[in-house]
Amino acid sequence: MNLVKRILITDDAVFMRFSLKAMLEKCGFQVVGEAENGAIAIEKYKVLKPDIVTLDITMPIMDGLEALKNIKAFDKNAKVIMISAMGQETIVREAIMLGAIGFVIKPFIQETITKAFSKL
Repeated sequence: MNLVKRILITDDAVFMRFSLKAMLEKCGFQVVGEAENGAIAIEKYKVLKPDIVTLDITMPIMDGLEALKNIKAFDKNAKVIMISAMGQETIVREAIMLGAIGFVIKPFIQETITKAFSKL
């Protein structure tokens, strides 16, 4: 049985995906895919079946909340962590109500990522 958690990272900023991937891999996670918006994240989720998905809240084409709703409709057991900028607390609360299992506030550091993901 594979104990390494497989992760799909979703963020419209290449730099944020790169940073998050580096931090997660340093923690021993396997990044199996990346998506630049919610619509692509949904398609990749269905194909890759990751253990965890990160969703940025603010993205073009489809935002993180809409992607969260779609992923949870496809797989009610999906584990989704929202990534948000400061000042989006009401959106974070909404995301938790929609089924997100946690959130990380940008800008994040290695310690924050380690803490948020090690609980899973």
